[in-house]
Amino acid sequence: MAVASFVLGLPGLLVLNLILGPIAIVLGGLALLRGTARRGRALLGLTLGVADLAVLAGALAAGHGTLLQLG
Repeated sequence: MAVASFVLGLPGLLVLNLILGPIAIVLGGLALLRGTARRGRALLGLTLGVADLAVLAGALAAGHGTLLQLG
């Protein structure tokens, strides 16, 4: 779960951060609760999940909530 948290948190910085961010947070938290041997990756996945949501909040606050504008 620690590796999955990291792998989902990383692309979440660019795309689908509303979906991938919370999933990375939950998986990272569960990995830490279960006492994973890959504690560093779990913490990094947790941090990336929070960063995903921060990027989303920043994009929405700046008025650039859409990634693709047609026309």
